[in-house]
Amino acid sequence: MKKIILLLLAVGLVSCKAIGPDYQRAEPTLPATFSEENTTQADATVMRAWWTHFNDAKLDELVESALQHNPNVQLAMARINEAEAAMRETGAYMLPEVHFTADAKRNRVTEKGAFPTFISPIRNNYKIGLSTSYEIDFWGELKRNKEAALANAQAAKQAKEVTDLSLVGLVASNYLQMRGLDAQMALTEQNLVNRKESLALTQRRLAGGVSSALEVSQAETVVSNLQAQQIELQRLRAVALHQLAILTGVLDLQLDTGNIQQLPLPPQPPAGLPSELLENRPDIRQAEQALIAQNAKIGVAKTALYPLVTLTGEYGYESLLLGNLLKSGANIWTLGLGLDLPIFDYGKRKARIEGAEAREQQALAQYQIAIQNAFKEVNDALVSRRLNLEREQALLQSEQSAKKALNVAENRYKSGYSSYLEVLDAQRVYHEAALSAVQARQGSLLASVELFKALGGDWRPVEPAKAL
Repeated sequence: MKKIILLLLAVGLVSCKAIGPDYQRAEPTLPATFSEENTTQADATVMRAWWTHFNDAKLDELVESALQHNPNVQLAMARINEAEAAMRETGAYMLPEVHFTADAKRNRVTEKGAFPTFISPIRNNYKIGLSTSYEIDFWGELKRNKEAALANAQAAKQAKEVTDLSLVGLVASNYLQMRGLDAQMALTEQNLVNRKESLALTQRRLAGGVSSALEVSQAETVVSNLQAQQIELQRLRAVALHQLAILTGVLDLQLDTGNIQQLPLPPQPPAGLPSELLENRPDIRQAEQALIAQNAKIGVAKTALYPLVTLTGEYGYESLLLGNLLKSGANIWTLGLGLDLPIFDYGKRKARIEGAEAREQQALAQYQIAIQNAFKEVNDALVSRRLNLEREQALLQSEQSAKKALNVAENRYKSGYSSYLEVLDAQRVYHEAALSAVQARQGSLLASVELFKALGGDWRPVEPAKAL
């Protein structure tokens, strides 16, 4: 019996090939490069700290604060700890448990039974020992469970990376929007100063009999509209600041005004970015780990069709007298072997296998969907960045032309060659063109943020290996 049990234990420890399919990575059918890029292919990799391209110390500080204090990050970290604990628990099942037991009893036996006692009917019984129970993993159930637990732990880590990437993207986007509002506020303030000067000039011309009351009213209307616009920009900036406070965990956050024009535009990505860069996206890696876990669970379900072999053992001491408990004649031991083989279960185990296979197919579909969505998002971000830059250049040219037209209109009005209506129209066109140029700059920077998020980080060219 001992030899049989030791042989079974040895076989279980070395274990043969686990039942169920081994994971094989499904290669997605994607173009070699993104459709928005040239055909020349570039070698590149993805780095994490993409926000440093904006060369803004305050943005770096806000990102660091968000990664440390945002509750969504803390929630993701807690889920990682939970998944890793489950992985360690699953791995522990592959080893036998050992329990220490101690027992002391006092009981009375009958004196009138079929086998009457000739000693005292009241007895004491003392017992101590070690016991163990071990499931021999013949079919790889425990191994497959450990595979699934490991994949779930990896998926939890990737989920945190998804949270980090999304959070940093929100911080950067809100920060850039606020800096864009700062630039619009500064532009509106300057225009308001100029329009007040124009109003004063018109009022002086009215007093001198050169202008009419209509021109004064028109100038007053422009000043009032700019003041209302300035108030709305202040409201929008306060909302963006409050959002940043929530994201960073600093609820009393205060930020001085800045200018979006001072922020550098991140460098242009190289032509022909390889689509393999998508593998750096944490949501794709998370989807793949979920697929690995579901694939392993197919094997777990299939092992239920095979017999369950358990090994039990106990060793210790038992005595009627406490003083004799540890003497040589008081030792006891037990070895046992259990076998549980399913015979008929109305198809329950087969249905469980089919369910596991269906969940694996769902995970595969979700993995493919994640890759396709990522490919689309990168293409969208690339075209958005390119066209925003072209739009920005066009609007800068428009701003310069509108500025020249305004200067001409003001000089003509001062010289008496045109009405004040012509000045008002030139002022309106210039102000709208200047605001549009600022908004276009903001759009170009935000498009860069979206590209970094779509790639899962900051692209960097792969440096050639140095010669030894």
